Amino acid sequence: MLAITKASLHSISRSPSAIVFSIAFPLIFILVFGFMSSGGNINVTVALEQKADTNNVVYNAIKQIPGLKFVKGDTVKMKNELSKGRITAMIDIQKSNNPNAPYIINLRSSEAANPQNVQLVKSILNAVIGNINKGTYPNAPTIALVNNTVQQVPGRIYRTIDFILPGQMGFSLLSAGIFGVAFVFFNLRQQLVLKRFYATPIRRLYIILGEALSRVIFQLMTAVIIIAIGHFAFNFTLVHGWATFGSIMALSFIALVLFMGFGFIVSGVAKNESTIPPLANIFTLPQFLLAGTFFSIDNFPTWMQPFCKILPLTHFNNAMRDIAFEGNSLLDSWGDISVLFIWIIIVYTVAFKTFKWE
Repeated sequence: MLAITKASLHSISRSPSAIVFSIAFPLIFILVFGFMSSGGNINVTVALEQKADTNNVVYNAIKQIPGLKFVKGDTVKMKNELSKGRITAMIDIQKSNNPNAPYIINLRSSEAANPQNVQLVKSILNAVIGNINKGTYPNAPTIALVNNTVQQVPGRIYRTIDFILPGQMGFSLLSAGIFGVAFVFFNLRQQLVLKRFYATPIRRLYIILGEALSRVIFQLMTAVIIIAIGHFAFNFTLVHGWATFGSIMALSFIALVLFMGFGFIVSGVAKNESTIPPLANIFTLPQFLLAGTFFSIDNFPTWMQPFCKILPLTHFNNAMRDIAFEGNSLLDSWGDISVLFIWIIIVYTVAFKTFKWE
């Protein structure tokens, strides 16, 4: 088994396609989005303080502004989102004792938020107030005042790379697991290598494990390279350092085992080498587009999101982002990981039925 592993690993390292799909493509995306995200988060997402006064013309006006995206949630969740910079500011509208300004608007932001976005929120609010003054309260100095002092809470910057890199890691593992395994085992079967292995005293399980182990070793090495470049070049967040890195590698191993199962299915079903790409794309393309690889699945229509949440790559991406940025352990992300294990059982049940030695 170890001899097969060593020979197969040597073959993979000399394959240009393996290098390109496993390392080059993900790194290109990471570099592009890494440089694009150097300025920080640019989304203007806001929330309303729980005790804010909403029975007034000011709130009715600002909630209609397309430049402000209001999100809702309980106090603890909103506080966490604010500290991570995912919410630019919390808006608090209260009645004022100042007869010349019936309302006052206080903002609470985070050190993790982009200061330009905070200033943009203030500018939007001032513009809304100006329009109300002109139209509804021509005799009053102003309907409301925006407090220039913005309360700051400590936070951790959520960069674009913190979203993109887990998606590219999933891209690398999925591509290698499906395309790599499918082409290799189909060619081994076509060249009668598997048939010859089958005739030797080697146990059949060791033959499969030898080939699979080589791909696991190679892909985990590429995962280390991707994480290292993301962390040291673009400040990809690893909350607990080496502990977070270890959890990510364990998660990557689980996902790779699953994705290789899809590769076994394709290699067993394919009639010839030209049918492998379209069959593989049935598994890969929907996940590349719908599993939150490049952008959040929240951007999709509501009716499509349940399908997105079924895809295994969605749960890998979610778990890796939670582990890397939120500091979750594998146990904390067990909901996503358990879905991966369910997929492993389903996929390898099908792979066992479809696998062929000749």
